Amino acid sequence: MSIVNRIDQRCYQKFQNYWDDTLFRQTILDHLQLDMQVLDMGAGAGIVSQMNFRGVARKVCGLDPDSRVTQNPYLDEGKQGVGEAIPYPDESFDLVFADNVFEHLETPQVVFDEVARVLKPGGVFLGKTPNRHHYMPLVARMTPFWFHRWINRTRGRKEVDTFPTRYRANTPADLQRLAKGAGLTLDSIRLVEGRPEYLRFSAVTYVLGLAYERFVNVSEVLAPFRILIIAAFIKPHRGKNAVPTRAE
Repeated sequence: MSIVNRIDQRCYQKFQNYWDDTLFRQTILDHLQLDMQVLDMGAGAGIVSQMNFRGVARKVCGLDPDSRVTQNPYLDEGKQGVGEAIPYPDESFDLVFADNVFEHLETPQVVFDEVARVLKPGGVFLGKTPNRHHYMPLVARMTPFWFHRWINRTRGRKEVDTFPTRYRANTPADLQRLAKGAGLTLDSIRLVEGRPEYLRFSAVTYVLGLAYERFVNVSEVLAPFRILIIAAFIKPHRGKNAVPTRAE
């Protein structure tokens, strides 16, 4: 048995592949109800099975710049487009979620404004994204795009499903600022460090990742250096803090 497998069995028995998407799925299910209309922003071609909520909500719509979104089997309706101009009317959705999207945004404030526009009052916006203060985004920002494609290919993801990263909405402070600018309330934010996925390719790197994971999980004081951010935003009901629609 390899050292990597031994570490898996001894230290990470509860972690399966794509554990972060599984964790985010549960977060979404905690907010989801059968009568809701939902938007998956950044739905893509439907390669992340954990983001399949078809039949769990009244209608699941998806948006992505990739034309394959129209064939995404996890959606009732897929539209090609971008978060800066969501092709739906004001107050269309009860819930919007974005799985590994924030790190790719060129103009995140515009996207947050658009999400606020299409959310119904009381609606929820959920996002999962890497923390810019973690070592993995630091490495990503220092390496060329071809390297990102190679890394994802070693993890079983096609090169076409790897996109440039910018990390402009990837700290708790960023998200608080963007929410305020869009008239949303940051309801909760969770920082998680789990199995170091990107370091499992060798025993040496995996041991280093294990040491880092144990260190940042020692105390909540070190939470700002954990890899995963899961945030929940709420659009307030109409009042002085309500988000105006285009018709107002």
